[in-house]
Amino acid sequence: MPLSTGGTVRGRSRLSFPPLPFSSRRRRGRPGKGEPSGFPGSGGFQGTSLLGVCAARVVSGWTSLLRMHSKKTAVRYYVGIDVGSASVRAALVDGCGTVVAHAEQPIQIWEPQPDHYEQSSADIWAACCSVTKKVVCGVDAAQIRGVGFDATCSLVVLDKQFQPLAVNCEGQNHRNVIMWMDHRAVSQVELINATQHRVLNYVGGAMSVEMQPPKLLWIKENLQESWEKAGYFFDLPDFLSWKATGVTARSLCTVVCKWTYTSDKGWDDSFWKMIGLECLVKDKYEKIGNHVLSPGEAVGKGLTPEAAKDLGLPEGIAVAASLIDAHAGGLGVIGADVKGHNLPCENQPITSRVAMICGTSSCHMGVSEKPIFVPGVWGPYFSAMVPGLWLNEGGQSATGKLIDHVVRGHVAFPELQSKAAASAHSIYTYLNSHLDLIKKSLPVGFLTVDLHVWPDFHGNRSPLTDLTLKGMVVGLTLSRGLDELALIYLATIQAIALGTRHILETMQAAGHDINTLFLCGGLSKNPLFVQMHADITGKPVVLSKEVESVLVGAAILGACASGDFASIQEAMAKMGKIGRVVQPNHEHKRFYDKKYEVFLKLVEHQREYRSIMNSL
Repeated sequence: MPLSTGGTVRGRSRLSFPPLPFSSRRRRGRPGKGEPSGFPGSGGFQGTSLLGVCAARVVSGWTSLLRMHSKKTAVRYYVGIDVGSASVRAALVDGCGTVVAHAEQPIQIWEPQPDHYEQSSADIWAACCSVTKKVVCGVDAAQIRGVGFDATCSLVVLDKQFQPLAVNCEGQNHRNVIMWMDHRAVSQVELINATQHRVLNYVGGAMSVEMQPPKLLWIKENLQESWEKAGYFFDLPDFLSWKATGVTARSLCTVVCKWTYTSDKGWDDSFWKMIGLECLVKDKYEKIGNHVLSPGEAVGKGLTPEAAKDLGLPEGIAVAASLIDAHAGGLGVIGADVKGHNLPCENQPITSRVAMICGTSSCHMGVSEKPIFVPGVWGPYFSAMVPGLWLNEGGQSATGKLIDHVVRGHVAFPELQSKAAASAHSIYTYLNSHLDLIKKSLPVGFLTVDLHVWPDFHGNRSPLTDLTLKGMVVGLTLSRGLDELALIYLATIQAIALGTRHILETMQAAGHDINTLFLCGGLSKNPLFVQMHADITGKPVVLSKEVESVLVGAAILGACASGDFASIQEAMAKMGKIGRVVQPNHEHKRFYDKKYEVFLKLVEHQREYRSIMNSL
């Protein structure tokens, strides 16, 4: 479901379970985390809807098996709840990291004008409740030990009575969330970066428009009524833990990564005063958080009676301090035991790994024992993902969204849709097969020898931190057919992988020692996307055994809050499992080295063109 100006994204909830002996189904593309239907690189179920009689039969059959299994083994379960960009998902996960049940439901997105993206916290919470009730249906409540939340780093605005406040000029209070990908606060972030305040050293030297301080400043300057009425500004993950517990404590992950808090010194009064938000200092940071908990730490007394009823869970069970969604994905994959897989990170510290969470956007999470300051890469953040380690976070603001934009906007897209439907495949599976048909004797990647893409259609987050950069395509012809669509699709995936290489090389130049990539998220289900990342970076790619790694990461939080694990590290090792390993084709190295040369030339030329035009 592509976004449309002023429109919404809606749909039915989706519920899935491990296969039953009597279940019949056929495969098709299913959205990855945080992606509308049809987003690239995903896999899932299609066929009879899990509604009505058929739904009752499947759910009833699975529930009976689950009860039998539970009675025999007294399994302990944890609920992970993940709010992505366009959907909410929940999973019931056991202590070995196996996803026992999974449900998904779309949420609304408003785009009232370009670069403005808004949501409703009420709509999000309702979806959380709906999917959670589905995954715990039929489970003995005594076996559910804890709940963990993760979400996009979007800004939630509430009044002093915790009611929604408008973040839009139309005064629509139910639209009270400024999404992470919203770029309305450009002038505000430029003002912040011009201060060169010391807190900017911890965000790669320049703050992103996607962080919260520029959004707060935008509200103050443009929505005076909402600003005056505001009582609380939450990062979305913290809003969810508050709804569950009634406690306004914030997660160290959110305030460190998106708000300029530091784990050792806390808030820096001088920064907020310098950017014109001294009012936050005067109320002792009550509006943005003056009580901070480590991820996985138990919040308050657990689920409140009201939240327990809403979610279909027992009152008082442990609720964990939350994580941003990308960080939950990192938690779900980066600590997995790799023994016996012949990987370069075997017998190496976890600092040799980077977790890539690839969905609507992509995040590159690397940890270190000592702080490493990487120009253009967020961090170092202490204990923001793995306790006791420093985190650097690279990122690309549009990856799955970019592939979707390029493919769906092509004139041959209707033909692609028709042929994919006729073959009972997703459009991306069909495109991958079509590339195999047209490559002849060449490796697939070599088809783009004279077609090159610069992927910053939504600005550059890392490592150039330049939101004014635009996308570029070099090598177009007058051809309008399916072959050309397949080629631009391939070139776009390669450009995203080349952007990852750019980020990794920047991190390594600053002091990181990275030899293995761990991928999760919707795009990790696309074999072409995975292989291109292995080939272009020259590093093996590890895929999780559980495709829903972000939900496993959220469940790890709940497991830690319950006290069933002594530490997040212990839970990561026990609940994170390796699936497939994809090795790079080293014989293709010279080709991709040349592609990378062109890639870097593209941005150099774009800046030259801008300089020429700015001289008018």
